Order: sequence, then structure tokens, then C-alpha cells
Amino acid sequence: QVQLVESGGGLVQAGGSLRLSCRASGRTVSTYTMGWFRQAPGKEREFVASITGIFRSTDYADSVKGRFAISRDNAKNTVYLQLNSLKPQDTAVYYCAAWTAGSTYKYWGQGTQVTVSS
Repeated sequence: QVQLVESGGGLVQAGGSLRLSCRASGRTVSTYTMGWFRQAPGKEREFVASITGIFRSTDYADSVKGRFAISRDNAKNTVYLQLNSLKPQDTAVYYCAAWTAGSTYKYWGQGTQVTVSS
């Protein structure tokens, strides 16, 4: 089992920055793909970014490319999401997830709220 705990959310003005962290426990996730998803009120959960375990290949949703950056520290079993140039439409609960290649099952964190004021 993998437990994920997010932190770093908060209230920020448009144009500001935040750094989210997600720490895994239960087992080493160095070979897992780690990702961030978000869910705004009344909307479905959507993909934001992901990073693979070994080669650290990254992928981003078009809406965040050039503004968000995902990274990981396998020694700390932690993945980060740097959010820059935030917009009000980035307001959502941000969830961390972990999964293995070829698997449809994901481990999820409890989420952290990001609110961007205009």
C-alpha cells in the first residue's frame, strides 16, 4: 500500500506562485509514475502533470504548460508541483497520485486546496 499526503496549498493572488508537495509512505515509489490532478467545483477531476520514476519524463496538460513544473526527489519519496503565474481558473483541489506502468489503478492523496484570487 502507498499512502500519499499533499501539502502546500493555500490562497494566492493571480500571478503568484505556490509549491505543492506530496510525500509517499508505505513503500518506495521511485519506480512509480507520480502525478497531479485537480478538481474544481462542479467539474470533473482532470490531469495536470506527471513524472515517470526512472527516466523522469514529464507530461503536462496544455492549460498549465510553461507555468507549472513537476519534479521529484526519490530519496525523500516526494513529488513536487511548482505553480507559477497562477490564474483564477487554476483554483481547485489538487490531488497527488501514484501508479505503476501499465496499471490503471492509482493511489490517491486526500488533496490540498489552491485558491487564486483575481
